Amino acid sequence: MLRFLIRRLLQAVPTLLVLSILVFAWLRMLPGGPAGALLGDKATPQKLADLNHLLGLDQPIPVQYVKFLGRIITGDFGSSLISGDSVIAEIGRAFPATLELSIFALFLAVVFGIPLGYLAARHRGRLLDNATVLTTLVGVAVPVFFFGVLLKYVFAQKLGILPPSGRQDVTIDATHVTGFFVLDGILTGEFDAAWDALKHLILPGIALASIPFAVIVRITRASVLDVQQEDFVRTAESKGLTTPVIRRRHILRNALLPVSTTIGLQTGLLLAGAVLTEKVFNIPGVGYLLAQGIERRDFPRLQALLLLAAFVYVIVNLLVDVSYAIIDPRVRVR
Repeated sequence: MLRFLIRRLLQAVPTLLVLSILVFAWLRMLPGGPAGALLGDKATPQKLADLNHLLGLDQPIPVQYVKFLGRIITGDFGSSLISGDSVIAEIGRAFPATLELSIFALFLAVVFGIPLGYLAARHRGRLLDNATVLTTLVGVAVPVFFFGVLLKYVFAQKLGILPPSGRQDVTIDATHVTGFFVLDGILTGEFDAAWDALKHLILPGIALASIPFAVIVRITRASVLDVQQEDFVRTAESKGLTTPVIRRRHILRNALLPVSTTIGLQTGLLLAGAVLTEKVFNIPGVGYLLAQGIERRDFPRLQALLLLAAFVYVIVNLLVDVSYAIIDPRVRVR
């Protein structure tokens, strides 16, 4: 397993290198270049020339890329044009909010999606299966921001049973240790703060989980239906194995390979969904920073967030590969 993990880590290095080249090229393709993006409407030929010289953008492209790569490795992304703070410090403050929301949304999608997809496959063509297929179609078709606004209107404004926005009630004097508000409340023994933070996660978590949930249900259903027709299932039945053993060890375990791929891809896409969800529910996370950076053309912030998103995708794919090896030992052998 260790050799398998090291091999996957080494394979991730060229991927990250290519991604850094793409981000480097994107910065040079901006109208007016990076200097033009920084100056905006105040750009004049003289100011552009001065800023290009100050940033080293008048040097040969290979030299620029080596310096760009060096800044990435050292974590030097400059300061935000909006707040003036270090971009890394901004992301450090915002990332726990996005990660907490994404973990909660992924938890909902996986815990409810896999069992529902499995049950739908077992009852193929019946009421449960038809209702599941219809629900997942709606889940994929409805935009995240619209679903979020709808949830907010019904459960926060009309019924008043859940908070409409934010991460925690401002009247609660909570101690924040890690930046994960639910975890902080548990670690410090402030369970009222943890409960309040969890309530603030419910609506945005459901909105963000809607598309991953629908996709996981459909992939699980299709995978279980496919595995049920395999020869090894019929062999297990002919050997007299009990139905629960066949379903658990032979059908469900083998059906989880494509499902784990889907979970990995959906995890990477949660950042894109978080942009809309965090805007709707006013959550100060990475998605909120990204939306604000696009609106205000904050080039240093956008550069760092793009590389962060790419890094998250690579790490998620690595975890998916490891899950393959855990679910199916034949992957380790290959």
